[in-house]
Amino acid sequence: MSKKNNTYTEAFAELQQLVSEIEQGDISVDVLAEKVQRAAKLIALCKEKLQHTEADVEKILRELDTQ
Repeated sequence: MSKKNNTYTEAFAELQQLVSEIEQGDISVDVLAEKVQRAAKLIALCKEKLQHTEADVEKILRELDTQ
């Protein structure tokens, strides 16, 4: 499992994999805790990237409106 995700796509793919592993239910409580912590970090990263992208799009749209 990669600990560094530079793109939204990489983070989202890893998050999907973690969710799949958690849903299977064949993991110990200790491993589950680690996976949930990692999932929380990935969710935060994805949220940050989405917010940044939204801000960029809004900026571009404002610029287009002023042209």
